[in-house]
Amino acid sequence: MGSNKGEKLWYLCQAAAKLNESSGYRVVKCSSVYETKPFGYKAQENFLNAVMQVSTEKSLLDVIDNLKGIEKELGRVASTRWGPRKIDLDLLFYDNLVFSNERVTVPHKEVASRDFVLVPLCEIAPDFIHPALNLKICDICISDSEKYIIKKLPGTIF
Repeated sequence: MGSNKGEKLWYLCQAAAKLNESSGYRVVKCSSVYETKPFGYKAQENFLNAVMQVSTEKSLLDVIDNLKGIEKELGRVASTRWGPRKIDLDLLFYDNLVFSNERVTVPHKEVASRDFVLVPLCEIAPDFIHPALNLKICDICISDSEKYIIKKLPGTIF
């Protein structure tokens, strides 16, 4: 999850709380929060990013609908790709499922190339095996391309 508009930390905390309060969902773990440079469109404020592990019996599409509903409830509006946003909730994995349709792709296509995803993910699930790459999260090598993490903030949001 990420935010780079307004009260960024508040949006992350609210998203985690709303997801945990949703019927059939339980936040199991939450990573530290990381300040990161913007990805893609560079002319915007830095982001705050974190990763959560969530337990649910809901279907993949129900999870996507719930995440999009939380984004909308917190004031996210459609904008340019990789543009500024109050909240962004991406589904990285759904158990060990490898699946893609017009609404969702799991695992998320960019997990292995973004340090702002891998580092917090390694923090909460170091032994999780990426189902498409068959590698432990902490064994995935972040390429020598641009690094986005600026710093880790103290504490956690949940």
